[in-house]
Amino acid sequence: MAPPVHAARATGITTLTLDSPANRNALSTDLVAGLRAALAAAAADPGTRAVVLTHTGSTFCAGADLKSPCDPADFLALLRELAELPKPVVARVTGHVRAGGLGLLGACDIAAAGPGSSYAFTETHLGLAPAVISMSLLPRLDPRAASRYFLTAEPFDAAEATRIGLLTLHAPDDVDAALRPVLDGLRKASPQALAETKALVTAGLRETLDRDGARLTELSARLFASAEAREGITARFERRDPSWAR
Repeated sequence: MAPPVHAARATGITTLTLDSPANRNALSTDLVAGLRAALAAAAADPGTRAVVLTHTGSTFCAGADLKSPCDPADFLALLRELAELPKPVVARVTGHVRAGGLGLLGACDIAAAGPGSSYAFTETHLGLAPAVISMSLLPRLDPRAASRYFLTAEPFDAAEATRIGLLTLHAPDDVDAALRPVLDGLRKASPQALAETKALVTAGLRETLDRDGARLTELSARLFASAEAREGITARFERRDPSWAR
């Protein structure tokens, strides 16, 4: 079986590519473990100035793998490792992002999207809540927008994602061209300066993960085990409305 995450380094940038098309790069045990290992390797590589997190296919990350979800504690550890990595992490998105995948974007230091990307917090339609990912997202999002999209599960586009703070920049034509000056700036920065500056800007997130992580992973596990979540997930697989839909 091919690994779900590929790593490649060129001119100071390590690119980590989510490559699990069979489940739309969903957060399976294997993908989360592969991404954690790749981040650890990038952290230890003195030639890496920054990490770009991207994907194959039309979906950046579909959220939890509903057939084989990772342990919420492992996902919490991944978010913590993204925040604690002494090198900036830049998300490069050209496809759809759903649920837990949005948590990855929130934990990245910079997030850029190209044409055709879309976003949705789908949890409430499945009997779940955006519990763990709220820690990396609520500090970034406009509060009114967070209330709306967390509750309604409406999809929205990259322009709206940029307006509400989910994305750093939106490139309607060419995301790589838009990222070029960003990556050039990171390449010119010293490793020490990047590490200490990132520690400053992620201090609040790291404190939140330490303070609320255990409580919110417990909430996530409890909701996944609930009768409503079983109904919501089953309805999704059977392509029907759940019993509570009106």
